[in-house]
Amino acid sequence: MPKHLISRLMGKFAAARAGWFTQAFIRWFIRQYKIDMSEAIEESPQAYKTFNDFFTRRLKPELRPLKADDNELAHPVDGSVSQLGEIKDGRIFQAKGHDYSLQELLGGSEEDAKPFMNGDFATIYLAPKDYHRIHMPCDGVLKKMIYVPGDLYSVNPLTAANVPNLFARNERVVAIFDTEVGPMSMVLVGATIVASIGTVWSGTVTPPTGGRIQSWSYPASGPAAIHLKKGEEMGHFKLGSTVVLTFAKDAIEFDDDLEPRSTTRMGEVMAKIKAETKESDD
Repeated sequence: MPKHLISRLMGKFAAARAGWFTQAFIRWFIRQYKIDMSEAIEESPQAYKTFNDFFTRRLKPELRPLKADDNELAHPVDGSVSQLGEIKDGRIFQAKGHDYSLQELLGGSEEDAKPFMNGDFATIYLAPKDYHRIHMPCDGVLKKMIYVPGDLYSVNPLTAANVPNLFARNERVVAIFDTEVGPMSMVLVGATIVASIGTVWSGTVTPPTGGRIQSWSYPASGPAAIHLKKGEEMGHFKLGSTVVLTFAKDAIEFDDDLEPRSTTRMGEVMAKIKAETKESDD
């Protein structure tokens, strides 16, 4: 399949004001994926002039309260856990029989990967029915953003179990932050039909796409520094995909109830900040 072509064509349709056709497609999508529109600020499908408007719909704030306290990290998205655990010898577990390179995931730089060696990761899959805005699990200051070109394979659980190196193979946007728990990366992974990946500080990152890795660095302080609070929006998918988070060694401890296939809800507790991390930060 010409995955890039199909995805970009879908992107053009998703951004178009196609009148009755857009409305019919939105209604079909709601029925097909059993989407609860009562959660949306705009409950009526007619409120959305494009499919992108509908897909990135905002939810009623009271339905996703920030439950994580000062010593906890919040889930960044609605979705389900694909995998989580320790980054072992620079490798991240994908599925039985498959792992991939941390360094490759982050764009190939040894310097960018080093702070996360032997740390922890969480991979969260966003299904079509899910809310597709991405939020901060903790307070952070943006250090670097990297665009990595790649394939556009599907990232559903079946594909993750069968396609080697999937998340380090697909097109992606990497955001690296300095946070209260140390360095943290959030990797927004593209997929088949994913029409766009964007961030709040730069707008749409892709498309357009390119054939080479691109990176942008940001100041740690001053008026140009980008500070984001826990629970604040950091990006979005237009047609959904996967977020991979990485943390430094001994920085966090995932919630005891969190395991593969666990449902996640933005704002709920994802992990505890280890006491020594909090003390060193203080």
